[in-house]
Amino acid sequence: MMTLFISDLHLDADRPASIALFLNFMEREASQASALYILGDLFEAWIGDDDTNPGFAPIISALADLKLGGVPCFFMHGNRDFLIGKRFATATGCRLLAENEVIEIEGDRILLTHGDLLCTDDKPYMALRAVVRDPAWQREFLAKPPAERRRIADDLRSKSQTAVAAKSEEIMDANQSAVEAAMRRHDVSILLHGHTHRPAVHTFSIDGQDATRIVLGAWYDQGSVVRWDENGFDLVTL
Repeated sequence: MMTLFISDLHLDADRPASIALFLNFMEREASQASALYILGDLFEAWIGDDDTNPGFAPIISALADLKLGGVPCFFMHGNRDFLIGKRFATATGCRLLAENEVIEIEGDRILLTHGDLLCTDDKPYMALRAVVRDPAWQREFLAKPPAERRRIADDLRSKSQTAVAAKSEEIMDANQSAVEAAMRRHDVSILLHGHTHRPAVHTFSIDGQDATRIVLGAWYDQGSVVRWDENGFDLVTL
């Protein structure tokens, strides 16, 4: 059976083609899988589990249908949807993962992470991440009315786009030292993540041992999926 991994779909009502691609993927491929792992940024923005955005309804429904069909779904927070919580998990049947998870497929130990923690050269982003991941900041944010939260999220997204345009690509990519440190810490030779929107398979050496870093792409123009079975993995576009 096939285990599937996706990340960085950035689903938003303003991009109906991406939602349609996701729904088609869920119906035709994910429904036949042994498990689906979503490694963050399923949504372009998530302001809290009480958000009543009607554009999210078919996405929630597709995830719930997957669970009802007997396919387990695992969700990891990204930098756009880190406020997803227990209500979302209950509605969809998704199991929420920690920011680093080690799983095993066909004897291979694989470290899963969203990927933003690896971008240690991007100091402004790492500083912002520390703020918005603080439980006190999140409690204060979630106490605001949804309309105000949405305005704040839109403002943060606009500032982020401006900041990204001014940064070099190297700063926004995974830092190799951070990659190797994470892999040593979790005792793995395979790392799978998203976030950077640079789909690729990187091979290198850690302490004389072969190592592999697999990077999922974003779903802005096309889908990006890792399929993993008894024959190994395949990074493909839809």
